[in-house]
Amino acid sequence: MNRTLGVCYYPEHWPETQWASDAARMVAAGLTWVRIGEFAWQRIEPAPGTFDWDWLDRAVAVLGDAGLKVVMGTPTATPPRWLVDQMPDMIAVDAQGRPRKFGSRRHYDFSYLPYRDACRRIARLMGERYGRNPHVAAWQIDNEYDCHDTCLSYSDAARAGFQDWLAQKYQSTDALNRAWGNVFWSMDYDSFDQIDLPNLTVTEPNPSHVLDFRRYSSDQVVAFNRVQVDVLRDLTDTPLIHNYMGRTLTFDHYAVGADLDIASWDSYPIGFLSDRIEGTEAEKQAFLRQGHPDNQAFHHDLYRAVGKGRLWVMEQQPGPVNWAPYNPAPLPGMVRLWSWEAFAHGAEAVCYFRWRQAPFAQEQMHAGLLRPDDAEAPGLAEARQVADELAQLPDVSAGTAPVALVFDYESAWAWDAQPQGADFEMFRLAFAAYRGLRKLGLSIDILPPDCADLSAYKLVLAPGLLTLSDNLRDALARFTGVALIGPRTDVKTPDLTIPNPMGPNLPGTDVTVTLTESIPPSDAIALEGGGAFRHWFEALDGTATVHHRTADGRPAIMGGDHLRYLAGWPSDETFVDILRTTCAEVGVATQDMPGGLRLRETPEATFAFNYGADPVDWNGQTIPAAGVAWVKR
Repeated sequence: MNRTLGVCYYPEHWPETQWASDAARMVAAGLTWVRIGEFAWQRIEPAPGTFDWDWLDRAVAVLGDAGLKVVMGTPTATPPRWLVDQMPDMIAVDAQGRPRKFGSRRHYDFSYLPYRDACRRIARLMGERYGRNPHVAAWQIDNEYDCHDTCLSYSDAARAGFQDWLAQKYQSTDALNRAWGNVFWSMDYDSFDQIDLPNLTVTEPNPSHVLDFRRYSSDQVVAFNRVQVDVLRDLTDTPLIHNYMGRTLTFDHYAVGADLDIASWDSYPIGFLSDRIEGTEAEKQAFLRQGHPDNQAFHHDLYRAVGKGRLWVMEQQPGPVNWAPYNPAPLPGMVRLWSWEAFAHGAEAVCYFRWRQAPFAQEQMHAGLLRPDDAEAPGLAEARQVADELAQLPDVSAGTAPVALVFDYESAWAWDAQPQGADFEMFRLAFAAYRGLRKLGLSIDILPPDCADLSAYKLVLAPGLLTLSDNLRDALARFTGVALIGPRTDVKTPDLTIPNPMGPNLPGTDVTVTLTESIPPSDAIALEGGGAFRHWFEALDGTATVHHRTADGRPAIMGGDHLRYLAGWPSDETFVDILRTTCAEVGVATQDMPGGLRLRETPEATFAFNYGADPVDWNGQTIPAAGVAWVKR
């Protein structure tokens, strides 16, 4: 695989006289890709039906003639003011019924079909003009779906669309009433147009109602994205990409990715540490200028699965960001580390955000590779170093890891709808399992919930899945390694109700969850031999073998030789202990990672990344703080 670097650039922000020197400096820094256009609708079409393509034509020519490959962004994340004036109902509405007004970005409602038509039109016009341009080598569709919580809208358009979606799914209100259990609290409906959106209710809305609304909302993102895909497919042969975000669960990324060629994501490790990752104050302090040592890796592995094996990082943090509660600068070396970690996890390209720091508007405090005065910012030297180092390694491929983790977006919506505990959240549970594996020096593949073949793996984890898909259930029945299922897996129907017989209905394994309890932070359930479950515990019954017990004798892990159910959410240390023991059983070698050291195995090399603020010894060498090392295999 050819590994390349790139950058995000906004020619409309800078004097045209500066474009050529910018392009030359990008090439001199070892950059190959440049993304443009994704926020430029107003400059392209300053008034309805009035177009100014000349500036964009010249920008593409200047960048391409310098030797750069252009990623062209469709500008649909920032509809211009005149379009909002034409379509005032395109504005999304939050859960409190307030319109989300013009004045920043992503001010549109996925359910509003006239806006979808407007996006089809601008994508078609851009594709007709640049789809065969030799300098345009890839396309990004829109930008960061659901950024600023914009997937869910409670508008009139969403209500009408949801009612139609329900009518198509259930065909009759009798069927819907049965599926949702609307006999409870006299919630039956006589017609689909009676059904409102699940917000502003006196107390919690019916969780089945909420889950279907989440499914509907996700389907609107898929349909919105597909409109532009369908237009561009006929106009270009280059890859189509979307740039997803970290810890964004409101739509099914696998479903969006099915229509695209490459999955990319926007990696902001330090911003995520304070904004999106749980941890103790000591942990956050230890990784304040590095980011969580497992967060980037998790998303690389997730989006590699979403992209069917093809992964980019479309935006990589090069310095302080502007949007987190606090925005420290990266530890020297971290921009290089983040870049190499992405490549080790299979990324084809890493693009930095942005080329030059903007001196105006909302993101003027967000660092770039250049300062606003055109001097080099610290990240540029590290990007140049990565470019120089790329030639030192053979092509790196992702390969197949020995262990896998199944991750499901629909399950995240289900547990948001019915958390049954203030700190139960799908991402947290899956990330806890992933963290435990990484602390044992392991590489991990993330799999979609409809995965039909597990034969490449020795250990598979499936925590927190609402239901087991038919494909996954069949794959588990054939699996010859150890699959550790649960907690909270296959214990509800797809309608988010309790099945009869009660779950989990695991193939060939007699285990039943008979009671569920969520555990406050002040308590825990002790395990035999040490360790504890926190957050969540399920009482198990059945004839299957008990592989581990609580301190008071109840089943903690129960099942057969290959398929086992984990009855609770282990503490971090306990998760590592359980995984270490299970890996030894299936013949997967582990090694405890000191501090912030993490490994990534590829078919060509073993990489070591030191997220710690102090040097660490590994494989006979000392890796400095924020250091990267590799050994060819």
